[in-house]
Amino acid sequence: MVDGMIRHRIRLPHSDSDARAQDEAYFYIQEDGDEQQLRFHDYDEIYRREGLYEQLFYERLQCASPAKVASILASAVTQAGEECSTLRVLDLGAGNGIMGEELRRYGVARLVGSDIIPEAYDALVRDRPGIYDAYLVGDFANPTDEMVEELGHWSLDCLTTVAALGFGDIPPAAFVNAFNMIDAGGWVAFNIRDTFLDHRETADLNRTIRELVFTDYLEIHHLERYRHRLSIDGEPIFYYAIAGKKTADVPSDMFEAP
Repeated sequence: MVDGMIRHRIRLPHSDSDARAQDEAYFYIQEDGDEQQLRFHDYDEIYRREGLYEQLFYERLQCASPAKVASILASAVTQAGEECSTLRVLDLGAGNGIMGEELRRYGVARLVGSDIIPEAYDALVRDRPGIYDAYLVGDFANPTDEMVEELGHWSLDCLTTVAALGFGDIPPAAFVNAFNMIDAGGWVAFNIRDTFLDHRETADLNRTIRELVFTDYLEIHHLERYRHRLSIDGEPIFYYAIAGKKTADVPSDMFEAP
């Protein structure tokens, strides 16, 4: 956690079976003598409370994904004979800047954050001001002309997104649109729940990610299964961390239902 952040009184359910599926998991927070239930994906409510996101996901549940994805990106870039200090990064689903903080450790040249909810930007300004060179609040599934023009000025050659793909957070259209804003030959690094690469999974996002990983739009340089975080029961939840080079734009119909 960032030094000096407020501490909260939080309580987890007895087990994940009580909290249901990962995208329906919840916890309790005690405030002013009352106890309130919040879902893990109630990001607007979580970001409004200073330090709550870090305390819940990084302290209690030991999330390791920002550090993991940033490290495999840096390793892939270095092994390709390139320099992280030249990267111009779009961090999609940037939240309050935890991934941006990790990327800054590797000295990226420029860093643009984006999230769909204004509470994420407000939390960034409160918790990690100055991490990003610019930060856009908007919907990449339906980007405005102003968003596209603004991002075009940055000559972006790297896309990152961490703990935001799947469970309805970033839909496939948004990810594909962001992917297509990166220059061909640029870098892409993200993570995804390990089950999402299973060919039996038929949701649009799962198909989109498999298309990226197993076809010619993305040249894979690193793919690693790792522990994303702990479940409420203390069991590991596994994700894949993926880093590679974009070879071509993705056709818009990739994320349309077959």
